[in-house]
Amino acid sequence: MQSNITNYIYDKVKELLLHLGLTQEKIEQYDTLVISVIVIAIAITVMEIAYRIAFFATKRIVKRKQYNFLLQMLKGKRLRKVAHLLVPATINTLLPITIDANSIILHYIELAVSIYYVIAMVMATIAVLGALGDSAFNNSKYHDRPVKGFIQVGKIIVILVAVIIIISILTNKSPLYLIGGLGAFAAVLMLIAKDSIMGFVGGFLLLENDMVRLGDWIEIPGTSINGNVFDISLTIVKVRNWDNTIATIPPYTLINGTFINWRGMSESGGRRIARGYTVKLDNIKPCSETMLRRLRKLDSELATYISQKTEQTLGGKTANTANPDGLINGTIDTNAGLFRAYAQMYLKRHPLIRKDMLVMVRTLEPNETGLPIQFYCFTTTTEWVDYESIQSEIMEHFASVMPLFELYPFQTAGSRDTVISGLLEGQYPIERIDGLPYKTVK
Repeated sequence: MQSNITNYIYDKVKELLLHLGLTQEKIEQYDTLVISVIVIAIAITVMEIAYRIAFFATKRIVKRKQYNFLLQMLKGKRLRKVAHLLVPATINTLLPITIDANSIILHYIELAVSIYYVIAMVMATIAVLGALGDSAFNNSKYHDRPVKGFIQVGKIIVILVAVIIIISILTNKSPLYLIGGLGAFAAVLMLIAKDSIMGFVGGFLLLENDMVRLGDWIEIPGTSINGNVFDISLTIVKVRNWDNTIATIPPYTLINGTFINWRGMSESGGRRIARGYTVKLDNIKPCSETMLRRLRKLDSELATYISQKTEQTLGGKTANTANPDGLINGTIDTNAGLFRAYAQMYLKRHPLIRKDMLVMVRTLEPNETGLPIQFYCFTTTTEWVDYESIQSEIMEHFASVMPLFELYPFQTAGSRDTVISGLLEGQYPIERIDGLPYKTVK
């Protein structure tokens, strides 16, 4: 049956060539070539028709429902690259029934078609991977994922496999034979392209371990890199610093070194405040009854706290930690302890401080400048401007109320302090001196 079809096609082609005025000798020489050209033309026509049908159908589907993947397939001629698979498939189907199996040219055509088929497969796979990457990037669920790197890995693997298959086709050897010979080639490649390979491996490890995502705020200690990641690939990571400069980092730098990723802070919804003042040690003293009466007027919650702590003291049940009455950590024994209690109350009732996260006021190890008091809490927002505003408000408030507790933060004396000290020692009228410390002169 197949032989009859082949003979019939050859006869028709010969009649066509005779009609065009070619001699019998020329016809015997070119009939197979003409049939091959006709088969290729048919394959291209089939591909073009299939592409137009697929393109029209895809556009109709996208108009009804916005499928992101299909939208991306319509871009960059990706659908046409997939349709190219029909060309070698059609040629492989038609060749056995159109060309004599004993023809010498058939072998070379089949070789070329096999290579073309591999190339078309690579083009189609890369097009689909590109569409998947773009659709994932536009999807809010995967927008912060380093999809680009994984897509690049997929493309590289596809190209490497295709190269091995094409070489095996040209050399008529098994791909396994070629893979076995890659060991010596890899050793030479390591010497020539060491940095590129390290970058590739580092990028893959970076993506595989989910160490960095798009949009992450990263900081590399000891460098000027401090900003948001806006591009990740297998060979490079791009960071837009807060001063709007752009830094490019090889992935292996992040793998081999140390960097800070603030993603955890962003995902938690709370950003830490850990600041404080260093109080002069000679200002810390026991609370007198006069001081307690005066500070009751400062804050109603503090007044209640002082009353309850006084009752505990009178009842012999004083407890400053894990208080059975539910009182916060603090004491009315010293002005520093009472200030810690007030600061804790202030932070716990502040509307922009997270109540479900740690809120703590503590003293650190004393040093040559005094006793550090630290305010430790988390804001309800991670936005930089809002966070700085909240932090500034809290620090300014504590600086303003500390003198009411007869506590004063340490400051290195400047020329202004020296001049004021000289004026006071010279009995200069106090009311005429500007810039005296708040609540220090009565």
